[in-house]
Amino acid sequence: MIPKVFKEVIDLGDGRSISLETGKLAKQAHGSVVVQMGKAMLLCTVVSNYKQSDVDFLPLTVDYREKFAAAGKYPGGFFKREARPTDAEVLTMRLIDRVLRPLFPKNYHAETQVMVQLMSHDEDVMPDALAGLAASAAIQLSDIPFETPISEARVARVNGAFVINPTRAQLEESDIDMMIGASADSVMMVEGEMDEISEEEMADAIKFAHEAIKVQCTAQVKLAEAFGKKETREFAVSEENEELAARINDLAYQKCYDIAKKGTSKVERTEAFAQVKEEVVAAFSEEEVEEFGDLIGKYFSKSQKEAVRELTLAEGLRLDGRKTTEIRPIWSEVDYLPSTHGSSIFTRGETQALATVTLGTSRDANIIDSPTHEGEERFYLHYNFPPFCTGEARPLRGTSRREVGHGNLAQRALKGMVPEDCPYTVRVVSEVLESNGSSSMATVCAGTLAMMDAGVQMKKPVSGIAMGLISDGDRFAVLSDILGDEDHLGDMDFKVTGTADGITACQMDIKIKGLSYEILVSALKQAREGRLHILGKITETIASPNADVKEHSPKMVTKRIANEFIGALIGPGGKNIQELQKVTGTTIVINEDPVTEEGVVEILGTGSEGIDAVLARIESLTFKPEKGEKYKVKVIKMLDFGAVVEYLDAPGNEVLLHVSELAWERTENVSDVVNMGDEFEVKYFGVDPKTRKEKVSRKALLEKPEGYVARPPRDNSKGRDNRGRDNRRDDRKPREKRD
Repeated sequence: MIPKVFKEVIDLGDGRSISLETGKLAKQAHGSVVVQMGKAMLLCTVVSNYKQSDVDFLPLTVDYREKFAAAGKYPGGFFKREARPTDAEVLTMRLIDRVLRPLFPKNYHAETQVMVQLMSHDEDVMPDALAGLAASAAIQLSDIPFETPISEARVARVNGAFVINPTRAQLEESDIDMMIGASADSVMMVEGEMDEISEEEMADAIKFAHEAIKVQCTAQVKLAEAFGKKETREFAVSEENEELAARINDLAYQKCYDIAKKGTSKVERTEAFAQVKEEVVAAFSEEEVEEFGDLIGKYFSKSQKEAVRELTLAEGLRLDGRKTTEIRPIWSEVDYLPSTHGSSIFTRGETQALATVTLGTSRDANIIDSPTHEGEERFYLHYNFPPFCTGEARPLRGTSRREVGHGNLAQRALKGMVPEDCPYTVRVVSEVLESNGSSSMATVCAGTLAMMDAGVQMKKPVSGIAMGLISDGDRFAVLSDILGDEDHLGDMDFKVTGTADGITACQMDIKIKGLSYEILVSALKQAREGRLHILGKITETIASPNADVKEHSPKMVTKRIANEFIGALIGPGGKNIQELQKVTGTTIVINEDPVTEEGVVEILGTGSEGIDAVLARIESLTFKPEKGEKYKVKVIKMLDFGAVVEYLDAPGNEVLLHVSELAWERTENVSDVVNMGDEFEVKYFGVDPKTRKEKVSRKALLEKPEGYVARPPRDNSKGRDNRGRDNRRDDRKPREKRD
């Protein structure tokens, strides 16, 4: 039976379009859709259990995978099967999750799984920009409770004009790369990198993307209506007890307000709030505690949150006693670790990051091999968030999605400030040692310090700050340098990084509807003030990059050579280059430049002697004397008919100095004029057309003797050489029979 297919097309207005199709694939899923743009096709499915889970949160799993077959490729490595997700896939999962999760009902706790798979790839389409649209469209076709359609769109600015969902080539030319997630009436998520743009330019880019998202949300509604929108499923909801909530609020609110107003440390606050909670529980009988169960803790947390928010809105004070614009105390230092190529500690309040920098060759680049993109990163950053940094004990289960996301944000913040001509591959690793508010922004600051300490010639230092927003509809407060608790209780948290001249990266999660662009720009400008304050603290520690790398760090020198010499440098089976690395204590990497058709030789070594020795060897290999020039040589071999000399400027390059070119006078014995080890100058005449051998002359640089008469040229027309011997091979007799 041929399935009935439903389709909706979104016109992007520039000759491109996006289609949404359902009814053909994955019909047993609770919702499924195929999103197509060009030849790129994504299949998204959503399934949610009909039974509520015994947890007090939404167990939502978002999965995004790119199939190698979609691009006609094989998975790399030994096992020809897709395995764990790449960092790029994880980042796309996070982008989808952050927009979807807040729109499920707060009391909906059924296990839910959203799966987005790239089934066909188009070189001119970046599929991650379509994944949010696919996820929302699949949910709209299901009976799963969900507040409103959403979508995500990438916005770039190419030659001053904004572009929605640009190609990768356009993105290379853009000074903005932002992903926006929104519903028809509210922006909910922003993440991206920029080339030092202003706050107003960032707001304009968000507005432009939001207009495109509105059209995509409308298309989802039309598709669902055509398909036959299912009735939203019913699910068991725990009953609210308003009387209990009021009773707990009377017991806890003022006490929580007073604790928050004291401005204590994280540990002191935690203990004080825990004490109040114990007092609240003690006010109930054992029967009531058993009857109300988790509701007591739930309503206590609600009262605590309302007290802290009101303190900020009413008095402009925060949990640790700061004002809304105040930054926590900062201290930092560089060169802390003696053996690393660069290191730093950055501490802001109760958040601390220890960063290290390692310098390497192109061989140490981070290789990207995915169905949609192949390349390498010569600058990359890894972020680690161990459990002890928050006073917890839990097992390590590999790199978490959060660590991938925070590390990527810090990498995007810094990478634009690494100069294009930096010869090194640079790896930054951030170890978060304490955390109470934005360890990712501490990572940006620590990374800047560590790179400058390592001698990486950054264009400008970069700092980052985490901001928050609290609003009750009529009043609002923007919080600079938020704490972990403020991140949880606020209505928006956003992280902004940049130089003194503009924004380089951002990440926002907006939890309230209809946030005005005026408030957004105001918050971004307050963030700029805080960012510049932190930047000042960084430059107090180290004002500019160190002029050179550390003594124990590898020094990098690059040398370009013609492709014809690469084979000689490498040698058979790599023999020459391996021996050269062993003798000089260096690392040598050779890459071919397809543009200039040259070889780029990277020489990495801790000592200048080894690097100089490699450069000398390369100079020797690539040495080409110029016709008419003079060169100093050294005699390395004596022959009956001349001397073999070596160019002093290019050891290993030899040429025959014929006996006739030693002196103007007739030379019977070579040793009458030169001896082993003698050094002198010769003139280079190029290749002799008769002998087809290179010709050099010593006598050409000597003054011609007075009365010198040149000998007549040899006459070989009769088959006789200059000594009168027969040189015709067919007339010669065997040596033993000659007279």
